[in-house]
Amino acid sequence: MPEATATPARSHWTDAWLAWRDRLQASPRFRLWAQGFPPTRWVARRRAAQVFDLMAGFVYSQVLQACVQLRVFDLLLAEGPQTTEALARRLQLPPEAAERLLRAGEALGLLQVRPGTRFGLGPLGAPLAGNAGLAAMVEHHAALYRDLADPVALLRGDAGRGQLAGYWPYAGTDTPQALGRDGVARYSALMAASQPLVAEQLLQAYPLHRHRRLLDVGGGDGAFACLAAAHAPQLRVTVFDLPGVVAGAPARFERAGLAARCEAVGGDFFEDALPPRADLVTLLRVVHDHDDARVLRLLRAVRRALLPGGRLLLAEPLADTPGAERMGHAYFGFYLWAMGRGEPRTEARLRELLAQAGFTDVRRLPTRVPLQASVILAKTLN
Repeated sequence: MPEATATPARSHWTDAWLAWRDRLQASPRFRLWAQGFPPTRWVARRRAAQVFDLMAGFVYSQVLQACVQLRVFDLLLAEGPQTTEALARRLQLPPEAAERLLRAGEALGLLQVRPGTRFGLGPLGAPLAGNAGLAAMVEHHAALYRDLADPVALLRGDAGRGQLAGYWPYAGTDTPQALGRDGVARYSALMAASQPLVAEQLLQAYPLHRHRRLLDVGGGDGAFACLAAAHAPQLRVTVFDLPGVVAGAPARFERAGLAARCEAVGGDFFEDALPPRADLVTLLRVVHDHDDARVLRLLRAVRRALLPGGRLLLAEPLADTPGAERMGHAYFGFYLWAMGRGEPRTEARLRELLAQAGFTDVRRLPTRVPLQASVILAKTLN
């Protein structure tokens, strides 16, 4: 069979001058000139620093990982600034190793040197102190880092099933309903711990008190359901997720004193009908885990479950988030590739899928920290 030939890319009027610019910037002679010429010196230095940060990014992430694993931020929050020697004893590290870690943390803004040669929380470390959700998100990245040890093998599919795919077991099976509670325990715990990061963005963006019945699809073991029910005392909430995942929800509802208004239903939202009669459905960090065909199937199932005129709230990071553009295709693009399914999407692409599924009046709601989650609101026809 003859080998397929690629269709030549169409040329554009900008190609010639962009090619000239690329050759110029790649020239060692030009770089030396730009580094010494006063009007361009600051640009050359900034770009050199940016390239270095790309190369050193993995090391930076491991400094953060070590601080989180050793609970450095929690310790400093609870006990205040401490000397290197005191921290070395508490962290069970040799003094030289503790000094190396603390100085690295200081350089990255995670820690800060205080009077008396003591280390305290830095501006980037303080938000991590006492935040179980952020700590859990950082720690689980150890699986992703192992998968990215050979990125080319990962892209070519030569690496086999990776660590991250094992962390999210539903991503690698055609029978997710067969996953027992033990098989989903790790990712359920992570989702529950990190759920407030997304929930707080949604709850400040949209007033739940307008609704009577909420269906939280893919809602895990009920972490968001409890937050929503506490936020809107008139609301009745149903969580729908895999049977092994929702198995822990009733106990959570009991502990929160919300068992009278919250229930859990087990099933596969790609195979089973969703519980009907909700006037509000939420999808929190669900859509980007799946390809377009599955997303469209899910959105149509949501539309069928909603009452006429009902609303859908979709909350997750978007690929075109202003000020956080690298998060979409650079971070989530590789994260979801390593997980084995899903893709980052722009607001425009989600609008297209929602329209195809039969939703109308689609709009993006402002959130305080779009990096954590953007919220899209859509409505069914009356």
